[in-house]
Amino acid sequence: MNDLIQTFSVYALPIVFAITLHEAAHAYAAKYFGDNTAYAQGRMSLNPIKHIDPIGTLLIPIVLYFAGSPFLFGYAKPVPVVFGNLRNPKKQMAFVAFAGPLANLVMALMWMVFGICLAAFGVQEDFFMRMAQAGVITNLVIFAFNLFPVPPLDGGRIVSSILPNRYAYKFDKLEPYGFFIVIGLVVLKVLHYWMVPVMTVAGKALQLLVFPLTFLLS
Repeated sequence: MNDLIQTFSVYALPIVFAITLHEAAHAYAAKYFGDNTAYAQGRMSLNPIKHIDPIGTLLIPIVLYFAGSPFLFGYAKPVPVVFGNLRNPKKQMAFVAFAGPLANLVMALMWMVFGICLAAFGVQEDFFMRMAQAGVITNLVIFAFNLFPVPPLDGGRIVSSILPNRYAYKFDKLEPYGFFIVIGLVVLKVLHYWMVPVMTVAGKALQLLVFPLTFLLS
């Protein structure tokens, strides 16, 4: 029980930030490209309560933790986007979809910088260092998971945007089954072969970005 409480306290803030800014980024991008649906429903907000889903945000990560899953992930309430309201739906759908994962990548970078600064200034409090590490990992997991190319995940939206219309129409028919496909891949431990390479490449890219800061502070 103590381990669970410690894990929760370390991951709580990074997860709240990760899901909140992910969904808010979708809403901001949608409004920028012409769809005010999320804005009108109050979802273009940094208030986490607006985005938390009891099952996806709380229950699923807890179940995965006790099941010993190598990855803890969840989801927030999807931001409503009417793609037909976008000025150029076919093209801009990809930008709206990618806005969420991009927000997670930026947050992973910020947590990485936070950890580097803690080490550089000799902060000895282990809790904050673990939180910084949790922030990086959490956001990389959400980044990779959401880019998995199955609708309704963001990666699926991006693929649909790229495909010619006749193929995109057929591909979009997977959406009602997308959640079950992903859960099946998790249970079969197949999703691991997507998550690890994407997280590794993204993590290495972020390390290259922060290298000058690491060098200056070392």
